[in-house]
Amino acid sequence: MRFALRKRIRPLYWRRYLIPPAAILSALCFGAILFLWVGVNPVRAYIEMLKGSFGSLYNFSEVLVRATPLILCGLSVALAGKMQIWNIGAEGQLVMGGAAGAGVALFLSSRIPAPLVIPAMLFSGFLGGAAWGLIPGVLRARFRVNEIITSLMLNYVAIFWLEHLYFGPWRDPAGRGFPGTAIFTDAAWFPRFFNTRIHLGLPIGLLAALVIWYLLAYTEWGYQVRVTGANPKAARYAQIPIVRKILWIMILSGGLAGLAGICETAGIYYRLQQGLAAGNGYTGIVVAWLGRLHSGSILMISILLGGLMVGGDQLQISMQVPSSIGLALQGAILFSVLGGQVLQEYELEIRKKH
Repeated sequence: MRFALRKRIRPLYWRRYLIPPAAILSALCFGAILFLWVGVNPVRAYIEMLKGSFGSLYNFSEVLVRATPLILCGLSVALAGKMQIWNIGAEGQLVMGGAAGAGVALFLSSRIPAPLVIPAMLFSGFLGGAAWGLIPGVLRARFRVNEIITSLMLNYVAIFWLEHLYFGPWRDPAGRGFPGTAIFTDAAWFPRFFNTRIHLGLPIGLLAALVIWYLLAYTEWGYQVRVTGANPKAARYAQIPIVRKILWIMILSGGLAGLAGICETAGIYYRLQQGLAAGNGYTGIVVAWLGRLHSGSILMISILLGGLMVGGDQLQISMQVPSSIGLALQGAILFSVLGGQVLQEYELEIRKKH
């Protein structure tokens, strides 16, 4: 006998409601094993994580701060994914957006009216990420080069370029040799809300999710994107300009990640420094797939993973547990949910050997 996976002709819709909670539960069980392995009571550890993430308004505000770049990066990956374009370069696009926006803050903020500084930074950050996303888009659309490889490799180019800037020509001359640019002028600081670190990036992310949902669901452009992703042959038959759609998708996808970069730079650090390339672009891939490429789900998953990050930091402080356990839980949730999707859409077939 041999075993094979066969796609279900009629997916069992009741599994849609049963499998996700079961997948989350299995991930939590995996986390409990990790906690026991490091000598910690799992129940107490999970309580500490919940308290650290959602136990107060301030803690929840920190969750939203951590979720902000994940929302924009998740939307970036999901938008391209709707067209079966796999943008793995959100990390590099985030970095290039942060650098482009920082350039406006450092060298142009004194030459333009103060009310226009932040809009100019956002526009420049979007363009920086869009330009970096356009490169693998052109290679895919014109030369059929695999965008997974090109977008992934460009991440490292962007990070090296960022390090060149803040170690080299953009280094603060008054920084006593430490890497990093000068602090931005006050006009280039993103406003913060409610006496917390929640900054302008959060409403930008929420607005971006709303706009993308509307474009994909209710416009002809979004319909063409979905048709092209679902059936490229049908799209060609309908004379949809696939090459142009790929280029625009990668421009918008890269631009969203670029916005995440400038939001982190001008909303958290107020300068260009080490820490911008912290893995949010890669985590955005996890967010997009856990959210099944839907804008509303991406918002919820971003907050969940932001809570895991903040809760992991709380565990490190209160129980001396490595904060990396939060990252391990992210991976466990991802594999559990993806495994659950396979169970929902496929069934195991046993065939007899002849």
